[in-house]
Amino acid sequence: MKTIKIFGARQNNLKNISLEIPKNKITVFTGVSGSGKSSLVFETIGAEAQRQINETQSSFVRNRLAHLGVADVDKIEHLNVPVIINQKRLGGNARSTVGTATDIYAALRLLFSRMGKPFVGYSNVFSFNHPQGMCPACEGLGYTSRINVDQLIDKNKSLNEGAIQFPTFQKGGYRWLRYAGAGYFDNDKKLKDFSHEEWNLLLYAEEHKPKHPAKEWGKTMQYIGLIPRIERDFLKKDSKEYKLRKNDLQKIIVSGMCPVCKGKRLNTKVLSATLKATILQTVPRFLSMSCCYLSAHYLQLHMKRYFMS
Repeated sequence: MKTIKIFGARQNNLKNISLEIPKNKITVFTGVSGSGKSSLVFETIGAEAQRQINETQSSFVRNRLAHLGVADVDKIEHLNVPVIINQKRLGGNARSTVGTATDIYAALRLLFSRMGKPFVGYSNVFSFNHPQGMCPACEGLGYTSRINVDQLIDKNKSLNEGAIQFPTFQKGGYRWLRYAGAGYFDNDKKLKDFSHEEWNLLLYAEEHKPKHPAKEWGKTMQYIGLIPRIERDFLKKDSKEYKLRKNDLQKIIVSGMCPVCKGKRLNTKVLSATLKATILQTVPRFLSMSCCYLSAHYLQLHMKRYFMS
């Protein structure tokens, strides 16, 4: 019983092969494309193991379990209960984490909602995707992005010379008109010569109606500072403009850990709920790590081990 024995495997391009696979060891199947690796591992061994498990269940349960088909093989002996991981790339988005990708986070939310002290709400509020649970500063992402003004603006140029270095703000563009036509600035004046008041008006002004705009200014047009305009139009989650200008935004955006939640993604009220066991305090932090960050982290560790060996 120390090996899995396979007799007469003929799935797809397998040629009636027989072999033994040792248990309690990591076994790697290698070969060129089309040599039958997936046919043997997934469609033969995995399919037969899944079929044997399904046969132990009632018909009601069997109809709801995964069906991988019947393997074309004479017999397989000493199979273990399988954990089958497919070959598809891990999906998700910027909000996906180790916990959400593995579904462990749902169980952890339930645990904290039942045993966490003080009680702050039911399990849904422990989600960084829920409005009542997410950190308001980073909207549950764990990091914030700010605009690097020095990359956005060339202070040695005027508005007419194209001082705003971002697409759709070029001279003649409709977003450029919202600054050049607002009636606040000398459009031929170098930005480095702007007064403190002009500088704040250009960058940070709240939305309002200009008193003396140019004749090209639309009746319903509002003025808003350059920074809040880009944050509103380009940086908000699910923004169409963000998807269109992603490469351009990377040139002017600096990202870092959220200063409010310290990367934990949840708001202060939710984070106040704690458990006594130390391990249960560290697990949520691990599960809230983004999948991309975790993959990069472990890749870096393996690279260090490789070059140091």
